Amino acid sequence: MPHPYDICETPEVLDRREGPHGEVVLRRHGELLQIIANGCFLMDTSDGRSERLLVDAAYEALDGRPEPSVLIGGLGVGFSLAHAAADARWAEITVVERERAVIDWHLCGPLATVSAPALADSRTRIVEADLVTYVRETSATYDALCLDIDNGPDWTVTDGNDSLYSASGLAGCARVLRPGGVLAVWSAQPSPEFEGTLWNAGFRQVHTEEVPVARGVPDVVHLAVRPG
Repeated sequence: MPHPYDICETPEVLDRREGPHGEVVLRRHGELLQIIANGCFLMDTSDGRSERLLVDAAYEALDGRPEPSVLIGGLGVGFSLAHAAADARWAEITVVERERAVIDWHLCGPLATVSAPALADSRTRIVEADLVTYVRETSATYDALCLDIDNGPDWTVTDGNDSLYSASGLAGCARVLRPGGVLAVWSAQPSPEFEGTLWNAGFRQVHTEEVPVARGVPDVVHLAVRPG
């Protein structure tokens, strides 16, 4: 079987829009759906193991807390949302996504093949907002915060996102977490420096879980617990 990326055909553009932070494109390349932002590849539907780990690792770190709620930062191709909705242990699932195009691709476009059952779940709520702003301004609190809006703390999609991984941004994350709540951050590569920032921001039980990939360094999930 050829690898999905080895398909010679030219990717087909399914939709192209100007969003609040530039151009976003949905493409089909063989069997894969791909999201491109300002010419930068963000994600596709080829795997999803690390996106599912993002949700599972956060739940496991809650040590059996009953009926927890989770905030997922970034809808993406929908793997994290679909995986959370497939787990009856989550009582509430909120997804914050800033790109209207991405939401539409799930509600009435090709990505509905991934997320339709999750979006129909009564526990699911989609919030159209910038996550950085939402974390700073919301009065809601959650048991788990799963962030997947960038390629990692050291490789952000837009410049404004880097503030989320700073000491002040992590203080905002801690504010929306309930005592003992878990912060999980997806990254395309390990970041020892970010681990140090988590410790300095007052989080505890900081550690990193890896997902090996076929090519290059492993995807990782950085995990940390708010004291309390």
